[in-house]
Amino acid sequence: MRESAPGAADAEAAGAAHWQDFQVRFQYPVHFTDRLFDPANPTLVEVITRLEPERRHRCLVFVDDGLQKSLPELHDEIEAYARHYGDRLELVVAPIAVPGGEKIKSELHFVEQMRETLFEHNVDRHSYVIAIGGGAVLDAVGLVAATTHRGIRHIRVPTTVLAQNDSGVGVKNGVNLYGVKNFVGTFAPPFAVLNDIAFITALPNRDKIAGMAEAVKVALIRDGAFFRWLEHNADALALFDRDAIVYLIRRCAELHMHQIANGGDPFETGSARPLDYGHWSAHKLESMTRHHVRHGEAVAIGMALDARYSVLAGLLAEGDDERVCCLLEDLGFHLWHPTLEKRDQDGAYAVLQGLRDFQEHLGGELTITLLSNIGVGVEVHEMDESLVNASIDWLKARKAV
Repeated sequence: MRESAPGAADAEAAGAAHWQDFQVRFQYPVHFTDRLFDPANPTLVEVITRLEPERRHRCLVFVDDGLQKSLPELHDEIEAYARHYGDRLELVVAPIAVPGGEKIKSELHFVEQMRETLFEHNVDRHSYVIAIGGGAVLDAVGLVAATTHRGIRHIRVPTTVLAQNDSGVGVKNGVNLYGVKNFVGTFAPPFAVLNDIAFITALPNRDKIAGMAEAVKVALIRDGAFFRWLEHNADALALFDRDAIVYLIRRCAELHMHQIANGGDPFETGSARPLDYGHWSAHKLESMTRHHVRHGEAVAIGMALDARYSVLAGLLAEGDDERVCCLLEDLGFHLWHPTLEKRDQDGAYAVLQGLRDFQEHLGGELTITLLSNIGVGVEVHEMDESLVNASIDWLKARKAV
């Protein structure tokens, strides 16, 4: 009969825990380049072969179908690039177009179709799934890559300002379900992020403007000097000056990356979402307008709303709210939408449900980032609905002037 070690029975009876403790380091490059699929540009092939330079790597590419209109030559360029570097990479199938925008995130059969494509082409964990498109496409393809074979190498090629300077350089993937934004998702860092300025120059003006909202956001909560740079260069940005856009994207991406790496909670296990200033109302406004209001446009309104709230709550100096609004308007944003006036069955502003949705997404106590100064965010754990109402009324009054 096997004897237990001395004291083992007592430990088991006491419910002693055996602690498992290990750390996993995440590391991925973010490249800023121009004309990624020009054969003279080796960035992509060097990224793909960096771990196993002697192998020929299998790749499957999903492309935002919105790019077919602005860049109809893109698919041919991708295939020509693969042929040029055929000794090191292989396209397992021609690039596959997928819907852009919230459609791919809100209709789950697209996720299943992409996963089935990976299955049919035997895409394994040493292969690469490359997503080329806006943030919604990156989110959906990232979810597919992260949950197929428990994780396939995923390369993001963001094609919008918003994706290059914010979501594309982060660690989140997700799709919408039950009318809730990003209800299904993962935290899974990409293998690499490749920001190509050529995609930005081909964007419609509305999308260029929308992406600047996240730069204003991160400046407001983390970098007052960057906010002042945005003010000084607002005219150049509004005219889409290439050098100004390049700096805006790079600096915004750097600040987001610094927060993820050094903020202490990259996978958001706590109750705070420090990079989501202005987002509690923005997410709700997006869904209430059935995404006719773009994410960046909604974030601009949300930032203006929370800047005014910060003043009314005694956190931010009077006049700084107007300063925030003036910058956003100079960049081309409209800071009012009639949906903000919509009431629920109890007569309250319907957008207030965004506070409850925001808390529910992470659980724990409500945590909202507000402003104590330009460049300094502060977290609060309650929001006075009467002050939110007053902030909404203030935005409406500004529009009427």
